[in-house]
Amino acid sequence: MTSVREATIALLRSLGLTTIFGNPGSTELPMFRDFPADFRYVLGLQESVVVAMADGFAQSTRNAALVNLHSSAGVGHALGNIFTAYRNQTPLVITAGQQARAIMGMEPFLFAEQATEFPKPFVKWSCEPARAEDVPAALARAYQIAMHPPCGPVFVSIPVDDWDREGAEFVEPRTTSRRVAGDPAMIGAAARALGAAERPVIVAGAGIARDDAWGELIALAERHNASVWAAPMSARNAFPEDHRLFAGFLPASREGIVARLAKNDLILVLGAPAFTYHTEGSGPFLPPGSALIQIVDNPGTASWTPSGTAITGNVKLAIESLLAGPAPIARAAPEPRRPAEAPAPDRLTDRLVLARLAALRDPAAIIVEEAPSSRPPMQDHLPIVRHNGFYTCASGGLGHGLPAAVGVALGRPGERVIALLGDGSAMYAIQGMWTAAQLKLPITFLILNNQRYQALVDFGEHFGLGRPEGTDLSGLDFCSLAAGQGIKALRVREADKLDAALRTALASDGPFLLEAIIE
Repeated sequence: MTSVREATIALLRSLGLTTIFGNPGSTELPMFRDFPADFRYVLGLQESVVVAMADGFAQSTRNAALVNLHSSAGVGHALGNIFTAYRNQTPLVITAGQQARAIMGMEPFLFAEQATEFPKPFVKWSCEPARAEDVPAALARAYQIAMHPPCGPVFVSIPVDDWDREGAEFVEPRTTSRRVAGDPAMIGAAARALGAAERPVIVAGAGIARDDAWGELIALAERHNASVWAAPMSARNAFPEDHRLFAGFLPASREGIVARLAKNDLILVLGAPAFTYHTEGSGPFLPPGSALIQIVDNPGTASWTPSGTAITGNVKLAIESLLAGPAPIARAAPEPRRPAEAPAPDRLTDRLVLARLAALRDPAAIIVEEAPSSRPPMQDHLPIVRHNGFYTCASGGLGHGLPAAVGVALGRPGERVIALLGDGSAMYAIQGMWTAAQLKLPITFLILNNQRYQALVDFGEHFGLGRPEGTDLSGLDFCSLAAGQGIKALRVREADKLDAALRTALASDGPFLLEAIIE
């Protein structure tokens, strides 16, 4: 007879899920009896950190990642980054321990009450198998659901005594098609409209990266001589930011989007909502006289698009069909993006740090960002020019970037990863550095330390506030925090010492933290 654990390990191996991200508790331990040599357990020091590491790993490997959490307490700790994974559309198979079946009716210590309801609505599917022998089949189904667009996290609660039960069968994974083409008639009409438009524009979002349509988007923009804007709050890079057709970054406001697209008669939104707003707006959703066509893999996103035509399907397949459409009419080249003014060289600002980072980094390095108040300077001075070269969080929640950089580094071995972090953001998941140190990963942690929650200070102006309460972060010592977890660190305060500090941080074989005390 085969045990539940043996059948599960065989299933996970066949799915390529041999890396487990976790922080174990008592109700998970039997899963690891006779742990196979070809599996690895990546330990994070808090459950939210664990989920973010798995998120970065799954995005960078294009396969679901397996997460192991501890009962209700561990799931509760992890919920912030489960929400982020849901918004990132990251495929995660999340398991959590449950108490033994024989004593569940007595609400024992560490019992997970309503375990399958707790992570909702931020998982696509959740299950606690009715019988121990059903665990492998539940995990097989969970994987299929996680990987089918729109991808996302799923959840399986597993009682502690299930793992040693016999009678389970190995579940042969099904091979399924996950690339769903959009309606061909609607795609054909979109191709004709694009070819006939006088001033088309493309708004590109994270779906371009998820569907691996980087090259196809470049070809489409060049064929139609169309400017490309990055969608508001996009969590991935979709288009080379040094390309002559790159127009810049749309703001997350209705009036700002309408103003920037006012000259365009056709707006083609690819792999993004239309549109993500951060503040309440007024007026029209589109410029007068313009039409909108959206192609996105998430029918939920398409359902709330307020105006225009929404098509659901794989973005890569859709662009390939658009490229086969009618030849475009003759069009003048769009105006090039105006370069940002160079930062002052004698003041240590985030603009100077990001400009010098752009000059000194390896262009192939991967940027993982969570520095909200420095995002506009980053967009001005740190162009992302490589395919799959940028990751951030789509949810707006903090505590994702630092551990996600660890996951990306694990998923892209041998490549330099730069974790660009604000001081406030870094403190949400600072213990993630310990895992980077244990695994000797080539990550440069660059902390932009302005000693406050600057994004809230800036946003306070929107509500007519002065400096809001609870935004002062003075007194943090990131070099000491790094050293305490086994990572070399350096602090820079003067502009004339910045280049040398960056070179040291970027040349390190293992993890290195550079703290920049910025104005």
